[in-house]
Amino acid sequence: MLSRFLPGVLLCLAGGAGAVLAVKILPAWHPTFAAVSPLLLAILLGVLVGNTVKLPASAQPGLQFSAKKVLRFGIVLLGLQISVAQILDLGWAPALLALLAVVSGFTCALLLGAALGLSLPQRLLIGAGFGICGAAAVAAVDGVLDDDKEEHETATALGLVVLFGTLMIFLLPLAARLAGLSDWETGVWAGASVHEVAQVVAIGGSLSAAALSAAVVVKLSRVLLLAPVMATISVWRRHNNAKSGGKLPPIMPLFVFLFIVMVAVRSLAPLPAELLAAVNLVQTVLLAVAMFALGLGVRFSVFKRGSWRPFVVALVTTLVIAVVTYGGLVLLID
Repeated sequence: MLSRFLPGVLLCLAGGAGAVLAVKILPAWHPTFAAVSPLLLAILLGVLVGNTVKLPASAQPGLQFSAKKVLRFGIVLLGLQISVAQILDLGWAPALLALLAVVSGFTCALLLGAALGLSLPQRLLIGAGFGICGAAAVAAVDGVLDDDKEEHETATALGLVVLFGTLMIFLLPLAARLAGLSDWETGVWAGASVHEVAQVVAIGGSLSAAALSAAVVVKLSRVLLLAPVMATISVWRRHNNAKSGGKLPPIMPLFVFLFIVMVAVRSLAPLPAELLAAVNLVQTVLLAVAMFALGLGVRFSVFKRGSWRPFVVALVTTLVIAVVTYGGLVLLID
């Protein structure tokens, strides 16, 4: 029974683990590679393999398992990286900035996307990726939406996160310098507005230890909001399916509940640093495996089909989050 999953799972494990290993090695060649997220690299590797190699049908069950089940295991372990105490120690203002980022990101993606004719699942995927935590949030919302979205909609959101998140690594520090922000303020702004955790680390780490610490904690404040967002989307799906007479999804998917449990464990129990480091590595590999599997399902023709509308929504959403969080930074912290 389990053997039918093995070919696809092993392929995805090789791709995901390879991406994680590459991100560990590449910065030794050039410091620019420190900004590369293993999740985004895994997606790109998956897209490359999926468009150049014809995979056997025997791999399909394992690919589906990796894209869905392995993804959810990774999201659950992500909760152990978030300590509510760390967020509270930074003060209420940076935490409020994180909330502003999520609310403004989703509001812009939902309203502008509707005006441009994007489907609701596509808008939710873009809102999650840009408002919360990049590829991991897109994948998490993809898991909650399940069959309510098209495959190309997830691929489009992931591709846009790669594009705009990379641009922010270079543009945000430049904008912060022009605005006269201190290193710490720049770190807070990066944590509140940049998409991927790795991109936030790259910006904060290039400034100072204080900037890096502030950037990561504010970013994790946004990641913490992934749980209520996933739960809200699940309730929406349940309501829609109830009206249409379809199968009712759970009010809260099990993996969302377990994510919250992991946050509680990290916040309430003293866990050894070695254990947290090991769990972080496992969580990163699991999510990279899932990203590789999602990338394998992407075809280049998808981006031709997607037209310019998702690009415009992503661009404007990025700008709105940056402007709103900068305004909040000036008003709340200065």
